[in-house]
Amino acid sequence: MAMPGRSGVLTCVTLALALAACDGSSSREIRAVGSSTIYPFTRTVAEAFVAGKKGRKAPAIESIGTGAGIRRFCEGAGYAHADIADASRRMRRTEYDRCQSNGVGDIIEIPIGLDGIALAESNAGPRLQLTRKDLYLALAANPKGKPNTAKTWREVNSKLPAIPILVIGPPATSGTRDAFVELILEHGCVEAMPEASELKKAADPALFDKACRQIRGDGAYAERGEDDNVIVEGLAQNPHALGLIGYSWLDRNRARLHGVPIDGVTPDYTAIASGKYPGVRTLYLYVKKRHLEAVTGLKDFLNLYASMWAPDGPLAKRGLIASPQKIRDRSLEAIQLALPLDVSALP
Repeated sequence: MAMPGRSGVLTCVTLALALAACDGSSSREIRAVGSSTIYPFTRTVAEAFVAGKKGRKAPAIESIGTGAGIRRFCEGAGYAHADIADASRRMRRTEYDRCQSNGVGDIIEIPIGLDGIALAESNAGPRLQLTRKDLYLALAANPKGKPNTAKTWREVNSKLPAIPILVIGPPATSGTRDAFVELILEHGCVEAMPEASELKKAADPALFDKACRQIRGDGAYAERGEDDNVIVEGLAQNPHALGLIGYSWLDRNRARLHGVPIDGVTPDYTAIASGKYPGVRTLYLYVKKRHLEAVTGLKDFLNLYASMWAPDGPLAKRGLIASPQKIRDRSLEAIQLALPLDVSALP
């Protein structure tokens, strides 16, 4: 008996998924995996989704980090695989290619709002004010091409206090950490070492990566997993430490924490929405197009998400910063028309 070709296999996968979704006894819940930053927003929408119509299954939302979430999302299409990847950075071309090699097919990219990469400090802390250059010199593994030996903030900048450098943050699988490297460390590297701009253009990107993107591993940056609550608790235990978290986590912990100004700008809603804060990033959902009709309620779930991301909407109350109206309109259009993402725009 002849084996089906690749296109035939994909058709079978799609049909199997559709049949499972149409059978009330076998249809499954919506599944989303990924960013811990986006988790509270997707969870809020999931709660409203279940409350909106009797009999709906509660979506399964897993907080495993952006990198791990996209990796799982890209494992394949069909009943056994996730429908949505929550991502606190844009999908990379290498990740997209992996999705395609596993038969995922068209992917819809939906920007849901903005966030700020925040350095949080206990309200009992020293009230640090830092620059991107300070952070690069403190946290890069090889500032200016040499191994980092700085122990205190004063060694980085004579105007800062002589307290130990300690930043508690997420692991390498985290989109928050990726964005911190891109938005903060890389800029600080160029300020501290102007020739870094040429390194980035060089044929060997490893030179730029070593000098500008690698975070030191000697304890000055302490990984605490993907749960931002653990970072928040760590700051309560050590008032001299800083925590690397998304703005929404800072906002909901104002009773205990405050944001550290970077380049003179404090992370708050207005500064992030206006783009004045240096650590502004876009948050995304990635959705498998072939799951959109096959998975019961998935399109309704996404439309509900869109109805909740306005500046005065329920997600803003959870700390999501609304995108400009034009971006929100494009995101809604991507949902309604199932528009595949622009692959050429991926980093």
